[in-house]
Amino acid sequence: MNLETCTLIVERPYKKVYRCDDKIVKLFEATHPKSDIFNEALETARVEEAEIPVAKLCEVTQVDGKWALVFEYKEGKTMEELMQEHPEKLEEYMKQFVALQTEVHKKSAPLLTNMKMKLTRQINGLKELDATARYELLTRLEAMPKHTKLCHGDFNPSNVIVAEDGTMTIVDWAHATRGNASADAAMTYLLFALNDEKKAELYLKEFCKQTDTARQYVQHWLPIVAAAQLSKNNELEKEFLMKWIDVMDYQ
Repeated sequence: MNLETCTLIVERPYKKVYRCDDKIVKLFEATHPKSDIFNEALETARVEEAEIPVAKLCEVTQVDGKWALVFEYKEGKTMEELMQEHPEKLEEYMKQFVALQTEVHKKSAPLLTNMKMKLTRQINGLKELDATARYELLTRLEAMPKHTKLCHGDFNPSNVIVAEDGTMTIVDWAHATRGNASADAAMTYLLFALNDEKKAELYLKEFCKQTDTARQYVQHWLPIVAAAQLSKNNELEKEFLMKWIDVMDYQ
């Protein structure tokens, strides 16, 4: 595969994403754990089996000695782009966005990673928190209801592709788990809040309305998912996430 003829569309510290004709190539740095790459491929395949509108995985390969995942390309704009281009339609787009997420939550993928187990590993591995804070987070996590709903784990408008006919496709299932839908919503809220508090509040209001979920219940998950996001070691997010963890009410 010759990436010189492809278009670079996303660049992160650990990966580059290219468009190559009718394919998307996600090329990982040589230092990125192979197990994480193969796990993303496996989880994506499991989500496909749940009949979710996804960009299907086509190939796991190597390019110049680096591992790559190849997906089908989906024509359209991201929901994020549409929200930016048409701010007057923000509420309409947010309703569609939440409706799509709730449809995902209705699906089942029993072989996916267990959310609580993953969150436990992430919290236990946090060096930024002392033993007392980790213990309190894990105690809160253990007390939360155990569900087995399909959760994206990184559900934000940049991961939803909208075609001209309105058809929506969800991409980037690297963090998919089976677990509590409100935990998934709490993560989405945080991802919005990192950039735009107004959109975050609009999202949470719409999610609670469509799912008849108490706002307080979603908020109870916020310190837990903030700790999970902190484990990704993004220095730009660290201060923001620590505030969510620090304001926990352990009573």
